[in-house]
Amino acid sequence: MSFAAKYRDRIVINPDIRSGKPCIVNTRIAVADIFDYLGGGMTIEEILDDFPDLTLEDIQACFAFAAERDRRLMVIPYEAAI
Repeated sequence: MSFAAKYRDRIVINPDIRSGKPCIVNTRIAVADIFDYLGGGMTIEEILDDFPDLTLEDIQACFAFAAERDRRLMVIPYEAAI
């Protein structure tokens, strides 16, 4: 089984946690939070240092989740949408 298929063990969507945002299991850290930290210039190592309960596999699961969501995204050309 590929890691992309296993991310479901690490990413959960629960309407009672962070308003249903996809989060790393057993945390209130949203997948989007991880990408915000990375986009803000933090390294993976810095994130892991700041959040000692996280593992590299948790971060990889965020990437796998985002990649799968992107593959399922349907893009409608602007001209067709109007």
